[in-house]
Amino acid sequence: MAVGDVNLPSMWDVAGIKIGTTQAHIRYPNRRDLVIIEAAAGSSLAGVFTQNAFAAAPVIIAKRHLACTQYPDQPHYLIINTGNANAATGEVGLAAAQRTCEAVAQEAQVDHQQVLPFSTGVIGEQLPIENLIGGIKPALADLAADHWVDAAYGIMTTDTVPKGASIRFELDGQYYHMTGISKGAGMIRPNMATMLAFVATDAPLTPSLTQHLLKHSVERSFNRITIDGDTSTNDACLFIATGQGGGACIDLQDSRSSIVQTALDEVMQRLAELIVRDGEGATKFITVQVEGGATTEECCAVAYSIAESPLIKTALFASDPNWGRIIMAIGKARIKDLDPYTVHVWLGDVLICKNGGANPDYTENQGAAAMAQKEITIRVDLGRGQACDTVYTCDFSYDYVKINADYRS
Repeated sequence: MAVGDVNLPSMWDVAGIKIGTTQAHIRYPNRRDLVIIEAAAGSSLAGVFTQNAFAAAPVIIAKRHLACTQYPDQPHYLIINTGNANAATGEVGLAAAQRTCEAVAQEAQVDHQQVLPFSTGVIGEQLPIENLIGGIKPALADLAADHWVDAAYGIMTTDTVPKGASIRFELDGQYYHMTGISKGAGMIRPNMATMLAFVATDAPLTPSLTQHLLKHSVERSFNRITIDGDTSTNDACLFIATGQGGGACIDLQDSRSSIVQTALDEVMQRLAELIVRDGEGATKFITVQVEGGATTEECCAVAYSIAESPLIKTALFASDPNWGRIIMAIGKARIKDLDPYTVHVWLGDVLICKNGGANPDYTENQGAAAMAQKEITIRVDLGRGQACDTVYTCDFSYDYVKINADYRS
C-alpha cells in the first residue's frame, strides 16, 4: 500500500493535448493498457532516456525519431503500452516498435517519424504486436482533452495507485497549465529518470528551452529517487510544450523562463515522490539528506549508499534503530579522505551519531520512536564543506520480495 498522500489531484486540461486509451490485451485482462497522446502540430518536445546499455526497442526508436525531426515538425503522437517492455527482443523488437509507429502514422495521417513509442512491463518477451495494433483505432477514437486520469491508470504495471500532478501558473497576467503522469514502483534507480513520465504545458516555449527545462527538472526530481537500485531498460521522460495557451514565445534568455522552470519542478518533483511512495511493498517514505559535503556529487554518493542498502531498508521496515548500518553505508561510499570524526547522523530530530561515534545522550527508545514513523528523515553531516543534496527512497518489506518473486506469474 502506498505511503502518505498519493491522491490524484484535479487534473487541468492542457490546450493542444488530447489523450485516448483502450484495452489492447497486451498482458492484462480487463484493464486499460494502451495510451495515445496527441500533441498539437508545432509543439516543442524534449526527452530524456535511460542510460541502460540494454535500452529497449521503443527507446531506440523514440530517440531516433526525436533526433531526425526538427521544429516545427517534431513528433506529436506518443503511444504507450504496458505489460510488455519490448526490451532484449533484438531485431524483431525493433521492427515491432517501428511497425507501431507506422500504424499510428497511417491512422493519424502523419509521417511515422512523428510518432514516438514507449513500452513498460516484462523484459525479454516479444511484444504481441497484433494486439497492440488492434488497439490503435479505439485509442485514437477515444482522444479527448480530459483523459489524463485514464492515461495515469493506463500506464501502470506493479503500481498500486495512478500517479499525476497538475498546476496552473501565471505569466504576465495570463494563466497556463502544467499537467503530468508517471508510472513506476520497482526497478527504480535513476540514471536519468527511472520510470515513464509524460508532462505537458500549453505555455509557448522554444525547443531549446523545453529541453533545458526538462534536464534541469529531471536532475532535481527523478534523478534523486531510488527504490531498489536497478535502472530500467525502458526509462523515458517526455516534456511537451504545445504553445496553445497563447502569448509570446519564451526562450532561454527570457526572464519568464524561471517561472516555467518553477512550475515544471513542482510537477516533476511530485511525480517522482509519488513513485517512491508507491514503491513495491513500501510501508515507509524515507528522505535521506546529506549536508556538509565538499561537492554535491559526494553528497549524492553517500545518500544513495544509504538509500540503497538492503540492510538499512529492512531495518527501516522493522523500525530497528540499528544505526551502525548507516555508518557502514556512509563509509562504503568511498568519499576520498573522509574523516569519520567529523560525521554526525540524525534520525528525524534525534542525534544518534556524534563525531563518528554514539551520541552520549542517545537512547535506543529515541531511535525506535523515530524509526516507527511512516515518514522518516535520515540526516547526515559530513563536516567537510558546504554542499548538500537529498535522495528519496522507501523501505524493503516482505511484500517487496513477494511482488518480485511473483511478477511474471
